[in-house]
Amino acid sequence: MPKYSQQHLVDLATRTLTLAGASTAIADATVRALIYAESRGLPSHGLSRILQYTTHLRNGRANGAAVAKITNSKAAACLVDAEEGLAFPACELAITEAIARAKISGACFVGVANSHHFGMAAYHLEKVAAEKMVGLAFSNSPAAMPAWGGKRGIFGTNPIAAAFPREFDAPLMIDLSLSEVARGKLMIAAKKGEAIPLGWALDKDGQPTTDPKAGMEGTMLPAGGVKGAMLALVVELLCCALTGAAFGFEADSFFVDAGNRPRIGQAFLVIDPASLAGREVFFERVETLVAAMLADDGVRLPGGRREVIAMASTSAGIEIPDALMADLVRLAGV
Repeated sequence: MPKYSQQHLVDLATRTLTLAGASTAIADATVRALIYAESRGLPSHGLSRILQYTTHLRNGRANGAAVAKITNSKAAACLVDAEEGLAFPACELAITEAIARAKISGACFVGVANSHHFGMAAYHLEKVAAEKMVGLAFSNSPAAMPAWGGKRGIFGTNPIAAAFPREFDAPLMIDLSLSEVARGKLMIAAKKGEAIPLGWALDKDGQPTTDPKAGMEGTMLPAGGVKGAMLALVVELLCCALTGAAFGFEADSFFVDAGNRPRIGQAFLVIDPASLAGREVFFERVETLVAAMLADDGVRLPGGRREVIAMASTSAGIEIPDALMADLVRLAGV
């Protein structure tokens, strides 16, 4: 695949979103997140989402003029309203507030309501790790997995991320969805005309399938069976019961053009290690665990491979499929 400079991709993607009706603030925040994922080898949460976002903006499934704001607040918790826009400005506000309040209170929980797809979960925790704080991120999503023992979609794939800073090295960045794989991987496979492995998804009749399109019409399988389903339930409650956001079964799929505004929720928890055992103890404990892990050959630290890819992408450019580039050029009108 051909490679393109990050700046060229930023310009194309920003123009595409603004032409679709996104404000400058929404477009800028969204493109930063998509380029971050793309440059780290996660195209399912990268520029391939531009087509989805622009369609939702044009069809009214996302509010391009939204201005995120705080609507309720106490010392160590607050609620951000995304105003049914794309999620990224609201999540940036949430993280900024969580960091500032955690510095005062020791920890802070911020919920986001009336939101949309928030991309790569770990992206939102980069600033937390840079402040040498611990961060957790959660989001629900439109229904894609059944409750354990059920057949119809109730829970989303509900990603979780965590960031644990290190004193002198890159932070440990953990990012996973609670389905066997992220649903975006089915989207990518469908576009490429590729099969998916058995164990990823069920078709609409509840039968195992290797057809990504059938899987997107059906349900995803939870990672770890019943344990993954229970974790998905936890995320739904954290992100929706506390914020008033829509549950997964109340939101129409991200992968259809027409439908409701998803109004899903996100939740972020930021913890200052200084408020507990102290930063010196925290860093020592982290390094002790890292050393024990790396004593076994073949162990890789979470997030490490993506940072290597990111460094290469900065200098050599980012690989983009021809079909996606053609779509970006067409939508940008250049």
